[in-house]
Amino acid sequence: MMNLWPISMADKDNDNDDGDASVVVETRTRTKRPPLYKVLLLNDDYTPMEFVVLILEQFFHLNHAQAFEIMLTVHKKGVAVVGVFSHEIAETKVAQVMDFARKHQHPLQCTMEKE
Repeated sequence: MMNLWPISMADKDNDNDDGDASVVVETRTRTKRPPLYKVLLLNDDYTPMEFVVLILEQFFHLNHAQAFEIMLTVHKKGVAVVGVFSHEIAETKVAQVMDFARKHQHPLQCTMEKE
C-alpha cells in the first residue's frame, strides 16, 4: 500500500538525530473571486417613469413587475441597485444605459460602485 501523506525528513533519515526535522508541505494556491459591483440608477426630474421601466426590462432582463418596483424605488428614494455584476459586465451595463438614455434625450444617470 502506498503512503500518500506528506513525508517528513525525519522519516527519511531516522539515523540523523540533529533535531532539525523539516516537513515537506504541499502548498495550494487559492484564487480569489473577482470583486462585484452594484449598478445603480439615479433619479432625475425629467426622465419618464416608463422609460426607466423600459431600460430595466431591456438591459437588466427584469419582468414588468420587477422593473416597475425598482423604478418606484428610484423615484421615491433617489437611487436603487438594479443588479450586481463583475466589473466588466457592470461597466458594459452602465455604458449601454447611458448611451440609450442619451440617444433618447433623457438625462438618466447610471453608475457603478464596488460592493
